[in-house]
Amino acid sequence: MTTYLFPGSFDPFTRGHRDIARRASKVCDKLYVTVMHNDAKSHVFTSEERVYMARESLKDYPNIEVLCSDGLLVDVFREKGCDAVVRGIRSETDFRYEAEMALANRLLYSDYEVVLLPCRDDLSLISSSIVKEVGYYGGDISKMVPSEIVDFVSEKLKKGRN
Repeated sequence: MTTYLFPGSFDPFTRGHRDIARRASKVCDKLYVTVMHNDAKSHVFTSEERVYMARESLKDYPNIEVLCSDGLLVDVFREKGCDAVVRGIRSETDFRYEAEMALANRLLYSDYEVVLLPCRDDLSLISSSIVKEVGYYGGDISKMVPSEIVDFVSEKLKKGRN
């Protein structure tokens, strides 16, 4: 059984995230989408809200399970018996970053592997940061986040502005 792990802060979960999860789920038996806590980032959404958004967005994919972790990625990778981590890349900058992270994680766990999936062209400009910026000012985010969570994300971001 092939098991992949798709980690991210998912703050918020976007259509790009869902597309990477959807595509990865086609080439593995089990995919763990894992909401990670990143101290280097200031999160707008709580861990529970980020798990909720991922679960709602991925509920139609039976081989995907959403988890949450505030530990090291390699620890989740090892605990779940994963074969590879899946990462979406939008640009050469993303590629370099992911290559560096893979090397660092391989120092911690020698069996650590990464599968890089290029983003679809129509989703390559979507980022959680852009969603937050547009949503904060009341803009239309319906083409950036899955339809299942548009209202939830919009309301949370509008409240943050008040």
